Amino acid sequence: MERDEAAVNPTPDIRLQQQRSSIPSFLFITFMLFMLTNHNGDEFLAHSHYQDALQSLNYQLSNFTAWMNGTESNFSLPTKHSAINPLVESFVSFDSQLGPSQSYFSNITGFVRGDLDFYNITPSRLALEHDSWTPYAQSFMSGTNMSELLEKTGNWNWTASEKISWSVLVRSPNHINGSEGISMVHGRIDITDTYASEDMRLDFEGVYFLNNGSIYGFAEPPGRHIDIRYMPALVPDSLQNATAHAIEPELVSRISKLKDMIDAGIIDQDATEEDSAFPACGFGMYAQIEPSMISKELMQELEEELQRPTGKHTLEFPKLSLNGVLLSKECGILYRLHNTEGLRSQTFFRKVTTYAGLSALFYLFLLILLSRQMESCRTPAGMSRVSLWTFLTQAIVDAVSFAGHITFAILAHGRPSLSLVAPAFLACVLFAFEAQFAILINQIQAPEEAAAVLTAPPPRQVETPNPEFPTTVPSPTQDNPPPRPALPASPSLPRLLLQHLQSDPQARIWIGMFFFLTFIVRVIVSPSLALLFVATMYSFFWLPQIVRSARRGRTTVLSLEYLVGTSICRLFFALYFLGCPKNVLDVEPRRWVFYLAIFVMAQVFVVFLQQRFGPTFFLPNRFAAAPTHDYHPLLSTASDPEAADHSLGDCAICMEDIHADDPKLLQVGTGGLLRKVSVRRNYSLAPCSHLFHTECLEKWLAIKNICPQCRRPLPPL
Repeated sequence: MERDEAAVNPTPDIRLQQQRSSIPSFLFITFMLFMLTNHNGDEFLAHSHYQDALQSLNYQLSNFTAWMNGTESNFSLPTKHSAINPLVESFVSFDSQLGPSQSYFSNITGFVRGDLDFYNITPSRLALEHDSWTPYAQSFMSGTNMSELLEKTGNWNWTASEKISWSVLVRSPNHINGSEGISMVHGRIDITDTYASEDMRLDFEGVYFLNNGSIYGFAEPPGRHIDIRYMPALVPDSLQNATAHAIEPELVSRISKLKDMIDAGIIDQDATEEDSAFPACGFGMYAQIEPSMISKELMQELEEELQRPTGKHTLEFPKLSLNGVLLSKECGILYRLHNTEGLRSQTFFRKVTTYAGLSALFYLFLLILLSRQMESCRTPAGMSRVSLWTFLTQAIVDAVSFAGHITFAILAHGRPSLSLVAPAFLACVLFAFEAQFAILINQIQAPEEAAAVLTAPPPRQVETPNPEFPTTVPSPTQDNPPPRPALPASPSLPRLLLQHLQSDPQARIWIGMFFFLTFIVRVIVSPSLALLFVATMYSFFWLPQIVRSARRGRTTVLSLEYLVGTSICRLFFALYFLGCPKNVLDVEPRRWVFYLAIFVMAQVFVVFLQQRFGPTFFLPNRFAAAPTHDYHPLLSTASDPEAADHSLGDCAICMEDIHADDPKLLQVGTGGLLRKVSVRRNYSLAPCSHLFHTECLEKWLAIKNICPQCRRPLPPL
């Protein structure tokens, strides 16, 4: 009846299907339109910001040019405070007289790292100070609004900021009137809180005077525009005119570059974002480079060889060092920069290339060691004796290494980027090999739980009622109604999700990949997590193998060549980045990395001792016996025990009779059972009760770890 009614009136079902099919289509189209148009608003705002910036630069250039020419202009240079020069010179000496064998660096492009000393120059603090520079600081900070000062300083720990990292980019020098050589300097300053391991970033714009080695500039938080037109107010009075003439072509160059970016459609949407998590303190930078102990002619020769190397033998490049002061009136802070060491960019690029070459060699050696080890233990019998987590841990480390080298190559730019591709590629290949081998190990070792179930004692049987004494069940009456079956309780949502993860392997894979990728990304961007990750992963290289060998009662098949070679290659990267004070990433050395290296090599030594003295040599006797299946139990022969032929049946592998052991080695006990006298017997009884020759079963298990007859998993023989 229902079928006839559906055949007569099929229209509602068809209409319902059409209605349902239109909703996903509408959602799909909406999603595609959203993905195609969701960033147009940001691009429009960024493009509008670029147009405003271009208009502002043109306005600044016209006013600055008019001011320099002495015509009417809206620009005026602020008056320099008279206390700034004596205050700064109390910490740094300028205009040192050069000898005939001394010179300054003509190009300081690179990285400068040093120490900072904090001085609180707020009026309330200066009232308690009685140093020689205190009167100059009091004069400089007079009339300061303390409420605004406290608001701008924020929650940053200024006293704990003891390290500075300064990246410097120097433009080609401009020779003004044939006298002073001036270079425009750009860069970034990172002030490090040594306790919280956080950095406060400042953008830097300044000028570098090549003839006297002095640097003057502004350091402002990201997002706060630095007006380089006010830079002549920082320099000494004798250099103001030359500085103003150097700023004009810099403004023209910036306008031209911004026009080209707008015409080419190159819009950086993140360029205008301001990080409000850090204080809004602006600084004035006053620095003096220490002269080198070589002549000006030799310095020019070294610079030429460094920029365009020809292989010519030259002197060792002198050390780049400077002293300076960071001064902020709006926050009442003075930092003294000292104990610095500079690394030229070309020298840094060579250092990165050298590191990339060494890393590629170590990864190639790791790949060779892994290939040799995989070839020697590719059989199921061999893979059942290695730990899955040993190779899985190394695969995770190599995945992070691949991501780190690729990120380093992207950030390095130029020539070092190509050299860093080599270790990144080898790390990726090594990760693929280790992940593939870990999957094979998991496929071989997965049936071990099932094999453990087969060897476990049978569960206790539930006692059934005796049919000779039936249980009388009272008939249901009104006073005694029949029991109603209880409705199953509906499981909760977490329980349903847990059951789904247990039953669906694909869900487990996707959830695992999600957490794994999230963790890897978090590790790369967080230095503290990266250090914890390194310590944890290196601690788990060989420890799971030691535990597995002790639990299974069988030694590993990992060769000593693989153990020692892999440990040395892995420790090279940890010791370089956490033990070398001059590594390419400028990571601070950690003393615990040497204890980590000792712990890793101690694990290798324990694995070697397990192969020499047994897998449980370090355990007490009550824990040393690993639960294993007895393949050689005492069996009774089917024929007469005194007969010459003690046949136990046919072997399913070689199809020949299985004979009992030599009767001289066996004795008949009570009940026809044989007592064990020999250690190794001719037969092997599997957990599934199938009998084989011991020699045949050993050869079979070297290929597969399942029963040749019933295909059930077998424990190691």
